[in-house]
Amino acid sequence: MTDFLQNSGWLLDLLDIALVAFLIYRFLLLLKGTVTSRLLLGLAVLLLSYVISHVTGVQTLSWLLDNLFGSVILLLVIIFQHDIRRALVTIRRNRAAPELDKEEGGEIIEELVAATEALAVKKIGALIVIERGMSIDSFLAVGTEIDAKVTSELITSIFLPYSPIHDGAVIIQKGKLTKAGCFLPLTQNPEISKALGTRHRAAIGLSEIVDAVVVVVSEETGKISVAVGGRITRDLELNTLRKVLKRLLEPRWLK
Repeated sequence: MTDFLQNSGWLLDLLDIALVAFLIYRFLLLLKGTVTSRLLLGLAVLLLSYVISHVTGVQTLSWLLDNLFGSVILLLVIIFQHDIRRALVTIRRNRAAPELDKEEGGEIIEELVAATEALAVKKIGALIVIERGMSIDSFLAVGTEIDAKVTSELITSIFLPYSPIHDGAVIIQKGKLTKAGCFLPLTQNPEISKALGTRHRAAIGLSEIVDAVVVVVSEETGKISVAVGGRITRDLELNTLRKVLKRLLEPRWLK
């Protein structure tokens, strides 16, 4: 086998070039999306190619992969930066956060539903963030400190078009409305529908990083959406919104 490979140098060169071209093509395809499974599959293909290149002795491919794997740690950090960031924030989780009793928590949920209904009927855009176990303070920009009781009237008044802080997000932490007019990080996921506006992209972007629940009211349609874990559920009815909030908040926020 070795003698055959040595006597077929031009075949090896052709195979070498073909493999490099194929890897570049596959890498460009991977750049179109950010799905973790595809990235892991791509890394597996590169690793297999690395082993084959050293066994067969194709020089160009070996040189390319040697240099690539020399920076593999940096590449992994760049590719999985959101997952790493989320893990680090989880470590810094505030375990001393006060608990809310079931009655108080239920009242807050009802106030949120009432505010969402009032805003949706009038087609007033809104973005409401409910913090759970992970602190969101380091991911908020601008914002006005409020520290008030959560009421539907207060939330509705904040998002009225003539309010100076209606464009940002309202933040609810530990059962209190703590901030308003906050800007959130936008998602960079290219697979998100282009039909979604800035509010929806901001909701998804924050939920990709922390475990917060984000409620969105569309200014164009008045439709209600909820983002959590980097995913958004759209066109929710009020009863469904109430059930979703209870399911997401009660086990980890309300005791």
